[in-house]
Amino acid sequence: MSSAVTRPAPAAAGNGVPTGAAPRRRTRVLALPEARWAAAALLLFVAGLPVYLLGGPTWAWGALFAATYAAGGWEPGWAGLKALKDRTLDVDLLMVVAALGAAAIGQMLDGALLIVIFATSGALEALATARTADSVRGLLDLAPTTATRLADDGTEDTVPTGRLAVGETILVRPGERIGADGRVLDGASDVDQATITGEPLPVAKQSGDEVFAGTLNGTGALRVKVERDPSDSVIARIVAMVEEASETKAPTQLFIEKVEQRYSVGTVAATPAVFAVPLAFGADLTGSLLRAMTFMIVASPCAVVLATMPPLLSAIANAGRHGVLVKSAVVMERLGRVDQVALDKTGTLTQGVPQVSDVRPLRTSGVSEDELLALAAAAEHPSEHPLARAVVQAARARGLDVPAAADFTSTPGTGVTATVNGRHVAIGSPARLRTGRAATMLVEQLEEQGLTAVLVEVDDAPAGVLGVTDRLRPGAASTVAALTALTGTGPVLVTGDNPRAAAHLADRTGIGDVRAGLLPHDKVAAVQELQHSGRRVLVVGDGVNDAPALAAAHTGIAMGRAGSDLALETADAVIVRDELATIPAVINLSRRARRLVVQNLAIAAVFITGLVIWDLAGTLPLPLGVAGHEGSTVIVGLNGLRLLAEGAWRRAAHPTR
Repeated sequence: MSSAVTRPAPAAAGNGVPTGAAPRRRTRVLALPEARWAAAALLLFVAGLPVYLLGGPTWAWGALFAATYAAGGWEPGWAGLKALKDRTLDVDLLMVVAALGAAAIGQMLDGALLIVIFATSGALEALATARTADSVRGLLDLAPTTATRLADDGTEDTVPTGRLAVGETILVRPGERIGADGRVLDGASDVDQATITGEPLPVAKQSGDEVFAGTLNGTGALRVKVERDPSDSVIARIVAMVEEASETKAPTQLFIEKVEQRYSVGTVAATPAVFAVPLAFGADLTGSLLRAMTFMIVASPCAVVLATMPPLLSAIANAGRHGVLVKSAVVMERLGRVDQVALDKTGTLTQGVPQVSDVRPLRTSGVSEDELLALAAAAEHPSEHPLARAVVQAARARGLDVPAAADFTSTPGTGVTATVNGRHVAIGSPARLRTGRAATMLVEQLEEQGLTAVLVEVDDAPAGVLGVTDRLRPGAASTVAALTALTGTGPVLVTGDNPRAAAHLADRTGIGDVRAGLLPHDKVAAVQELQHSGRRVLVVGDGVNDAPALAAAHTGIAMGRAGSDLALETADAVIVRDELATIPAVINLSRRARRLVVQNLAIAAVFITGLVIWDLAGTLPLPLGVAGHEGSTVIVGLNGLRLLAEGAWRRAAHPTR
């Protein structure tokens, strides 16, 4: 799904698709053969069901159900036969055999329904695998395909980025993406590296500073010395980590596969015995065959299948109505097991949009707060920098008159200058402009509060300092408190931002564990450290830099409105409306779904065990066996659908009410 990007224009180019790049292709559902066969089986079943229920001719519904068997059963059946060559028996083959057994004694409806359920499950698994591959391919689009290489004599040569060697020099023009990890030799610019570090604002770069492949250069030209082979760049390592984490199976999946294998072997082994043992003791052939086929039907795990899916799918549907897209039933189940949460800062706990929070004129300057802000806004108005937009927006919010500026100039990494009402105004980094003792004290005060300080000079003398912050999302503190209550452990803040800004936000939201200045692989290491200590970690993030951590975590949630395409695809769930309060709510909903799954498994086990014992120890009439089997399926299904109700979400969002 796509989402609107709320960051300013310079940062938007770093949201996952470079300027001029071809749009990333996504695998369509019907492009998958598994999905086409599952859809065909479902349509055939739906066509045959009313004919069967209304007492239509046998040849009509029989042909449609037979076609259902063929469409939905041939692929899992063939895969199961191939698995037998490796001495592996999977549940798909068992279901095909059970369906054929049901058809052999005239119960074609049961068999067709079983085929549809498993064909649909296989299609969903294939789609999830394809989308993961798409997301990794999309990440590769971040890095440019070519770079401008500079020879020793200064001549330029356009070469594929994959052919760049360590030690070579490349030229990065304004607005281009940097082609390799390296260090600036010459030039100054602002670089948007949100895709790598998650920092909300472009970072000033000059000689000696490190830059990363795939990040977006601003208005200055840079000469960069390549320091890493393209295959070892930060962006390439992100791809490798996402691929590795995506291919790792969750413990729950491994457990399910183990149970399926044992169940399949046991049922297949038991069915011939149910037929042969009575026959050996003198029972008639027809009676023994009927008992065996009845056993195959009542032992069929339809109720077990429905024990899990309706609660989880109902929870998924309910969460979707409230702005949380959970990508699979497995994810919904895993969410309820989370006992540690790791939160990104920019774009997750904050909105990723700079905002002027403080206007501090110097007493010696003779200007008021409003005058200082108006002069700054006038000088910044022609600029495209996100900080400039924040200053202009703050002046308009106060209803100030912003005069026209003349002689505007912008120096990357320093700031802007302009003439406003005959006065020379300069705005920029305190490290690049003349400050003085009073201004330096103001800068230090603001930076200690986690703010970005912007110095304003009027007529070549410091006039005041502006404090810029990233806007906290509504409900951030209450969400942190709710997650702490749910998991029993306070969330961890993992961010690429500077430690002071991170500590300031942590104080405002009640987070005690802060890990700042992290690159993508550092975030992965932090998540792995938590998981190695036995925690099931939920990572919540929004940027490409969060994608490896989202993939490596037990469960990952992406903020959908401002999130990168890769984060949205890699994450297990997406908060579509960016409402933080939905995170503890969906965890609660998952836990309720898991409790219903346990209830349903108990109901299914009681029915299957009781019917199997009746069939083996006595004489279970076939109609009664089918009624018991279908009855348990209906009971389990209806019990699972309870989570569709609006009240289920309200109770999850407000568990103490």
